[in-house]
Amino acid sequence: MPEMHLDIRWPDGTESCCYSPSSVIERYFTPGQRYSLEEFLRRAREALTIASERVRDKYGYYCTAASAQLDDIEAHAGQQRSAGKASAAQMVEIVAIHAPPRCAISGAAGPT
Repeated sequence: MPEMHLDIRWPDGTESCCYSPSSVIERYFTPGQRYSLEEFLRRAREALTIASERVRDKYGYYCTAASAQLDDIEAHAGQQRSAGKASAAQMVEIVAIHAPPRCAISGAAGPT
């Protein structure tokens, strides 16, 4: 289960580096693609749930880092919603998907 990072650009232009304990996120996101905020959330929830379940299958416990990452994504999405634009117009761009240790986007904090 290779760990992966998902570098994203939020609708307000800020960027985040997100963590996944599994490469399953490559099935849900494509670099260069843009997803509505709601579609991004749907895909992130599903991908990180599956990734956490893969950890459970291998090690006997769920991945708390995947759960924390999903919590962070949900919180950031809430901030984006309250920022103003109509939800349908809010798009999340997938900048890159890559293995650790570094995030591909400049200026982004580590996994959020």
